[in-house]
Amino acid sequence: MGSKVGEFRKKLKIVDVKGGPNEGLDRVGLMIVVAGWVRTLRAQSSVTFIEVNDGSCLSNMQCVMTSDAEGYDQVKSGLITTGASIWIQGNVVPSQGSKQKVELKVNKIVLVGKSDPSYPIQKKRVSREFLRTKAHLRPRTNTFGAVARVRNALAYATHKFFQENGFIWISSPIITASDCEGAGEQFCVTTLIPSSREAAESPVDAIPKTKDGLIDWSQDFFEKPAFLTVSGQLNAETYATALSNVYTFGPTFRAENSNTSRHLAEFWMIEPELAFADLKDDMACATAYLQYVVRYILDNCKEDMDFFNTWIEKGIIDRLSTVAERDFVQLSYTDAIELLIKAKKKFEFLVKWGCDLQSEHERYLTEEAFGGCPVIVSDYPKEIKAFYMRQNDDGRTVAAMDMLVPRIGELIGGSQREERLEYLEGRLDELKLNRDSYWWYLDLRHYGSVPHAGFGLGFERLVQFATGVENIRDAIPFPRTPGSVEF
Repeated sequence: MGSKVGEFRKKLKIVDVKGGPNEGLDRVGLMIVVAGWVRTLRAQSSVTFIEVNDGSCLSNMQCVMTSDAEGYDQVKSGLITTGASIWIQGNVVPSQGSKQKVELKVNKIVLVGKSDPSYPIQKKRVSREFLRTKAHLRPRTNTFGAVARVRNALAYATHKFFQENGFIWISSPIITASDCEGAGEQFCVTTLIPSSREAAESPVDAIPKTKDGLIDWSQDFFEKPAFLTVSGQLNAETYATALSNVYTFGPTFRAENSNTSRHLAEFWMIEPELAFADLKDDMACATAYLQYVVRYILDNCKEDMDFFNTWIEKGIIDRLSTVAERDFVQLSYTDAIELLIKAKKKFEFLVKWGCDLQSEHERYLTEEAFGGCPVIVSDYPKEIKAFYMRQNDDGRTVAAMDMLVPRIGELIGGSQREERLEYLEGRLDELKLNRDSYWWYLDLRHYGSVPHAGFGLGFERLVQFATGVENIRDAIPFPRTPGSVEF
């Protein structure tokens, strides 16, 4: 009864053949199997060239096929077309062409899945806007395949950096009853709308109400209003007060009706928290992290980065190398405002002490004032920052910092957290936030409170920064934006 489960083995990928220093020449003579999707097919009188890609790297495997190969009839009959999935067995041989060092002389080909003639990803270039309407197919293009691989490398490097530096990864909840930023731009999670039929047909009067005509949240699943989280920070702080250094890395949500190239409704956040730490420790950690992940992709994603450097943003490798190698500039918000006021540049948004820096101000500082070097601005006015940030002795500012980088502006935002109970309660009252919603957060200040700090990094902005793609909707597999929740 029953049988033994077979051993799992990593399958050979195109990157394993072509990704080494010899670009496959060390595998000449070997018989291998390649499985992937047809990028192009060219049939000549005596030979057929099929470019196959399996997603493991930017390069295709050029497969050279003659009429004596098993399965050639599938090519001759036109069954194998662009977009079709195929399985090919053949011998690695030196390439006759100049675009690659090796190619595959086909012995056998098997059509795995046909591709309809309407396949929209053909050799001709199409716009990014069009590809967003084909998000289920766009990873088969060079650009989005490369973005996906670099995004993966950045995620791996993120975990690697924090794990190597003694941080513990924690899972912060996606559903919450508190608003970390206090901005009120949250998606509500409720079961009060009947789900026994199609949601679009749910009648409004089916939602339970109190005697006063208000929504009766006591009948909801959580018996109170609940929302999708905008940040895992508050939860991370609870674990930092027990495990010292922790980080979260997961999806967050913002119901901000903003249709720009910089905003998403669903995005991923990296949020470390450091116990027994102040703002200087926070800035040092953020700097070390960014330089680490940038070095990682420059060292490990060379082919994709060369592609971005050629086709997406010329000079991106030099820009990223500057970030990885140069010391970052650090200045106070007050000094930054003074510098912007004195700048011989007309800004769309007025600059004065107390204003929130706009993208144009941030980019001027990092791109022009400091010549492409990342800039960390610290000690912002408390009125424009969140309730949890530690008040400075001047009573006007908080121990907050933003890291500004070329082309993006703000990439990282962080602060030393307010560990003093009376100050934290006072700030909640000032902002008219309900203390009861944050009872557990306040409770931490009763039992062994410590100075601690942390920062948040929008992962998609990091992907933009590292790849050069201009629209943040192209930095995430399935963008969620106002009016768009396809796929």
